Amino acid sequence: MRTRQQQRGLTFLGLLIVGAVLASAGVVLAQVVPTYVEYMAVQKAANAAAVGSTVTDVRNLFDKAAQVNDIRAISGKDLDVSKEGDRVVVSFAYSREIHLVGPAHLVMKYAGRSQ
Repeated sequence: MRTRQQQRGLTFLGLLIVGAVLASAGVVLAQVVPTYVEYMAVQKAANAAAVGSTVTDVRNLFDKAAQVNDIRAISGKDLDVSKEGDRVVVSFAYSREIHLVGPAHLVMKYAGRSQ
């Protein structure tokens, strides 16, 4: 007969706690991943819009790419368009808020610029 100190393993209560933590992490991750995918689409659209010659052209190109890629977090009017040397640089910054529970929110701040 083994004593209690020699036994190893996970109790049922411990298993429930680990399962609840993993489930909570999975729910949060399922809400964070789409915001990151959208950020990557915004980055791609900003790179594509940087070929425009005027600020209006850049914003229109971005809005067209946003329609195709279903970007809702930012629009062409939110872009900062500048010139560095002979190339157009498109920069952006926005935040997404994810409700967790009660008054708790997770704020994701995204920023980037064209290459």
